[in-house]
Amino acid sequence: MLETMNARTAGLGRDEVKPAIDAYQEAYDRKETEPVAKQYQTLSRHFYDLVTDFYEIGWGRSFHFAALQHGETHEESIKRQESYLSDRMSLRPGMRVVDIGCGVGGPMRYLAQITGAHITGINIDAYQLEKAQRYNREAGLEDRCELIEADFLDMPMSDASFDAAYSFEATCHAPDKRSVYSEIARVLKPGSLFACYEWCTTPSYDADNPEHRRIKCGIERGNALSHLASFDEVHVGLEQSGFEVLEARDRADGVGSELPWYTPLEGGELSLTSLPRRRYGRPIVNAITGLLELVRIAPKGTRQVSSVLNLGADALVAGGKLGIFTPIYFVVARKR
Repeated sequence: MLETMNARTAGLGRDEVKPAIDAYQEAYDRKETEPVAKQYQTLSRHFYDLVTDFYEIGWGRSFHFAALQHGETHEESIKRQESYLSDRMSLRPGMRVVDIGCGVGGPMRYLAQITGAHITGINIDAYQLEKAQRYNREAGLEDRCELIEADFLDMPMSDASFDAAYSFEATCHAPDKRSVYSEIARVLKPGSLFACYEWCTTPSYDADNPEHRRIKCGIERGNALSHLASFDEVHVGLEQSGFEVLEARDRADGVGSELPWYTPLEGGELSLTSLPRRRYGRPIVNAITGLLELVRIAPKGTRQVSSVLNLGADALVAGGKLGIFTPIYFVVARKR
């Protein structure tokens, strides 16, 4: 962790971290007068430039949650979540598949390995793509894992050029569902499948409840989101974009899993790699980053980044416990 922060604290130079996190915070402070949705590109780039290294330290190279079972390691639950999506889509050798918002490529590499499909990852953040390219090369998967720097609302691919598309908790960053789903539909061949795990408010969310609203805002601010959609908004967005919804299920419903998806954010054995994601570890990491910043090992602004992530993590757990939020609303849809 120390080496990572000392070297480059995410995708920014030492003098760029403080201005970037200040700009990010300011965007949410003025949300009432200037909708965050208009700034989704800038916010997403700033956010992932700032937090990617933190994510990798605590979460590995697949930046998503999973339905959990007793006896599983964090890594095993993540792979099972990825396999579930692959199985529901029947991915196989020879298929051309697009990964919408591929991060540093963890799911892309795993799915390419187990299915033999050729996968193109779309990502707006150059720093994450730099890492993904290196990891693909190290895994010997450059021939099956392609990377493109682009906004998933404006992908530089021809119409009807892919056999399938998927997204692991990435389209939540879109300013609205119809815009991103329509662009995904454009690049898919007729009859092709799109599957995703979406971050959503559940039917238990009450917009008139101040505590619910506070938690929702904390999730959005702590994770660079402009708006958490409901299940209905996801369905309407897909249908308006030319998809037929074949399957929809909140995988946080407890069926087939024994532990809540937010378990990794709450407890478990303390280790260097798990420290940033644990409830009792997050304040420790925050204190460490503050100390490293004080002695000028970590760049100025590093503790602010840690604090934003803590805000988001605490809100995620609160939303999960109340049942008003899920990050694993699973949907499979077919392009008409």
